Amino acid sequence: MLMNIKDVQQVSNAVMNMLHEEEIEIINDFHDAVLAKDIDKITELFEVVQFDVEDHFSTEEQMMEESKFFAMQIHKSEHDTMRGKLKKLQENWDAHKDPEAIKVFLEEEFKHWIILHISRWDSETAMAIGDNA
Repeated sequence: MLMNIKDVQQVSNAVMNMLHEEEIEIINDFHDAVLAKDIDKITELFEVVQFDVEDHFSTEEQMMEESKFFAMQIHKSEHDTMRGKLKKLQENWDAHKDPEAIKVFLEEEFKHWIILHISRWDSETAMAIGDNA
């Protein structure tokens, strides 16, 4: 397991918390497949990860847009940076099928990024937009 849900700060928006919980579960499954070096499972779960991350980010971006969140562009630019990194990681995976590269990314970059992103941007966004769930 890469992360525990307790590693991630709860924010003051139930929808955002749900998105985070789902993503952590999917990332943990992905990480388990990477540790097992299960090439077929990694390939299958990479699609799930990409879909989930996009759903997570686009849902938050829609909520920010609807509420006219003042820092939406900064928050979205963080999402866009991670989208780009995941796209490059996927391209690298498609070309080389190297589980170690994904392991390094998940353990040394993604885990820290998501914990910091949620505590900084998502918590601030959630406070600004409220909880309509």
